[in-house]
Amino acid sequence: MDVSRNKSRIIVTCLKRLTPWVEKEISDLGFKPLRSFSTGVELHGTVNDCIRLNLNLRCASQVLYLLREFPARHPNDVYRYVKEFPWEVAIEPDGYFSVTSNVWQDSITNNLFVNVRIKDAIADRFREKTGKRPDSGAELNGVVVHLYWKDNRALLFLDTTGPSMARHGYRKQPGKAPMLEALAAATILAGKWNRRTPFINPMCGSGTLAIEAALLATQRKPGLLRSSYAFQHIVGYDPACYEEELRKLKNEVADFAPEIIASDIRPEAVAEARANAKRAEVEHLIRFEVCDFPDTTVPSGGNGVVYFNPEYGERLGEIKELETTYKRIGDFLKQKCTGYTGYVFTANPELAKKIGLRSSRKTEFYSAQLDCRLMEYELYAGRKT
Repeated sequence: MDVSRNKSRIIVTCLKRLTPWVEKEISDLGFKPLRSFSTGVELHGTVNDCIRLNLNLRCASQVLYLLREFPARHPNDVYRYVKEFPWEVAIEPDGYFSVTSNVWQDSITNNLFVNVRIKDAIADRFREKTGKRPDSGAELNGVVVHLYWKDNRALLFLDTTGPSMARHGYRKQPGKAPMLEALAAATILAGKWNRRTPFINPMCGSGTLAIEAALLATQRKPGLLRSSYAFQHIVGYDPACYEEELRKLKNEVADFAPEIIASDIRPEAVAEARANAKRAEVEHLIRFEVCDFPDTTVPSGGNGVVYFNPEYGERLGEIKELETTYKRIGDFLKQKCTGYTGYVFTANPELAKKIGLRSSRKTEFYSAQLDCRLMEYELYAGRKT
């Protein structure tokens, strides 16, 4: 068995409600999605295909390669089936592996117990076959084994990603209440921005939206910002495949970028955003401004996007204060952004009403378990909205 070249089911996972954009990314790469569900997309391919998916996808979280599927009613069933698998084809005897799991089974009250049983099964298999065993631990810096167990059905995967792809690696200083990078990319893709017209991000915080816009506009893929993946530790890993895919990513980078402007009233936030943009290698593509959001530069001519991700408010006092902020956002959009398309991402529909504009579209998302909406506003000239 050669897991690097044998085809199997691949599950690309994502945050809830990001499936449509993950599915489109997968299709754009030339793969054929077989089915989609609330937190992922299934397709068919090899571990080498997983390399391509890992390097290219902006909106996904993990890329899982199926090893086997089996019935399981008790942890002893999991131990037996896991031990039967020929782990020598995936893990070096002197290597390192970790185990993760998602379990919904009546006999299990603690996922860590299942993880330990899987580790024991793999270690016992190696001791019997080779007289030694690989190291294991919680860090995802080697081969990663993942179990999905629901009711009486279990699926055993190689997680070819390791640490989640939903974090794109440039944000060492996340700022206050940051939007996850995969979510930020998906919300931009959900809008009407054509990547050739201005992208304005007032109240930018740690700069995630502006940075993702710059990455999208110049076709910089996440694989250019990351050098370590779980697939690199699997037996049979093909470095040439990885290097070739990386070469393609570098060749795809475009020279052109439209005006991208990010502003925040807090100098420390702008400094954090600038540092994050520098790590993403797009600092030179973004104009950073320290100012209250109504003073943000809005290039004339319109036809671009103005995107706000304001605070949502958790306590009554905060919400009362934010009502004024949301009203000011609406005034700014109406008075200074004629010809643009406005977006406000929020988890508070009551605050959104204070904007005073009728949304042309609402797209559902989740952010940190909060039910959110991306509100779209067409800001036509000479027309009250």
